[in-house]
This record gives sequence, C-alpha cells and structure tokens, in this order.
Amino acid sequence: MSNEAPNQARVIPLRPHPARPGTARPVSERPVTTPPRPPRPVVPADPAPSRAREPLWRDLVGDVLRRERLAQERTLKDVADAARISMPYLSEVERGRKEASSEVLAAAAHALGLGLGDLLSLAQGELTRPSARGGRRTVPGSSYDGMCLAA
Repeated sequence: MSNEAPNQARVIPLRPHPARPGTARPVSERPVTTPPRPPRPVVPADPAPSRAREPLWRDLVGDVLRRERLAQERTLKDVADAARISMPYLSEVERGRKEASSEVLAAAAHALGLGLGDLLSLAQGELTRPSARGGRRTVPGSSYDGMCLAA
C-alpha cells in the first residue's frame, strides 16, 4: 500500500466563471429562460375559393360500391367474402380512404353482379351529373363531357 492521498474527484466547470466575483447568482437562483420561438408560417388562403372542389375518383367509386351493396341489401362481410378481399379493406374502399387497384375494384364489382366497366360507368355518371346549381361538372372551356381513362 502506498501513503498517497485518497482519490478525490476533480470538478471541471462547464461554464466559465463570471468576470467579477460575487456578481453572478448561484445556478439554483438563475431564472430559466427558453429561446424565443420562431414566428409561425403564414398559411396562404385558398388560391381559388370560388371554384368548386373536384371530387376524388376513389370517393366516387366507393360511393357507387356502397350504394349498389345497400340496394342489394347485402352486408359488407357478404360482399367482401364473395370478392375474396378483407372486410376492413372493402370498408375503407367504400369510404374513399383507400385507392383500390383495378383488380380489387373488379373483384368487388363482380361480387355485386357488375362488370368493371359498369362500376366505372356509374362512377363516371356521378362525376358528370349536374350539380345543385344546374350546371355540369366539367373543366371550364372543355367541350368534352365524358370520361377518359389512361393505362
């Protein structure tokens, strides 16, 4: 054994000492300050508030599927089982929450006794039917009033 001094912890200050002794308050007495928040970004207003919002294709197709299912007085489970897709997924498609593939849409349509073309034609009818103002939902300046699907 040696006669050396016992191990002592060495304190290394993280902050420099104040320039003038006695002018700084102890850490426990210092007020806690938070950095200033950056200003919130300004959200611009809708650029075209007068123009009606276009419906989403998935909403239209989902509405048609649900309307046809209810017209046939069938349950969601019955149609999902016949289409071989999960009931929660079919529910999401009907509510317009999921963008279903053409295979899923065809399966759901066939489960309801419709072809894929029938389903898409009914959805197209919803898209182009006259609105409450008496006009048609078309692109301004366009003479085409049909549906165009690209592969």
